[in-house]
Amino acid sequence: SNYSGLQTSLSEQLHSLTLSANYTLSHCLDEASNGGLLPFSTQGILTPLPGELSRQYSNCDYDVRHNLSAYGIYQIPFASKHLLLRALFRNWSFSETAFLHSGLPFSVLSQPYTANGNGVFQSVGPQFARRVPGQPLYQKSPYSNVTVAGTRQWLNPNAFVSVVDPTSGACTGGDSPANCQFGDSGRNTVRGPHFTDSDIYLSRRFPMWEQTSLRFDVQMFNAFNHPNFELP
Repeated sequence: SNYSGLQTSLSEQLHSLTLSANYTLSHCLDEASNGGLLPFSTQGILTPLPGELSRQYSNCDYDVRHNLSAYGIYQIPFASKHLLLRALFRNWSFSETAFLHSGLPFSVLSQPYTANGNGVFQSVGPQFARRVPGQPLYQKSPYSNVTVAGTRQWLNPNAFVSVVDPTSGACTGGDSPANCQFGDSGRNTVRGPHFTDSDIYLSRRFPMWEQTSLRFDVQMFNAFNHPNFELP
């Protein structure tokens, strides 16, 4: 496997405001992730044809190309001569964290060949689907007879063709050396939805005695209710 990455960070202190951000641009390539045994590697370690391990060399299952994390803390300043106002509004702080990263890669596979009780199944080697030239990979809109009402399609169904006809279990177009070939879509050539999360914290510190204090927190996870979806 190969990994290349660029890491950058930025921190700034502006009076009672603290800001920090970290960004990583990276690319990971391998033939099988996690030895083909762990959940990340859903396609297994075997190749479509013996001696063609190079067909598997592509994006790692966990290849996150862009990864951004940031946080900010604001110690809310307050000064007053009134004892009650100081008791109510002093020692408050507001903070927010944000996490954003691009989607994980995955493969588009054909149906397994099952005609006449013979054939190659997904458990012994991935059968990649064929790409349709000229068709966009993604179609982020409702698709008739495919998507459920209120949802959107992610991949374009017209961009891929199964090497095996799902209705017959035989090769699409009939069993022949020309039709019964592994598809050219390749391993981990498409990507799932990106991930976005933002958490908000509101805290109040109550001094008790000497170096002891009591803290009150209000925490809002995924504060903006942003949906994050699994791979298609």
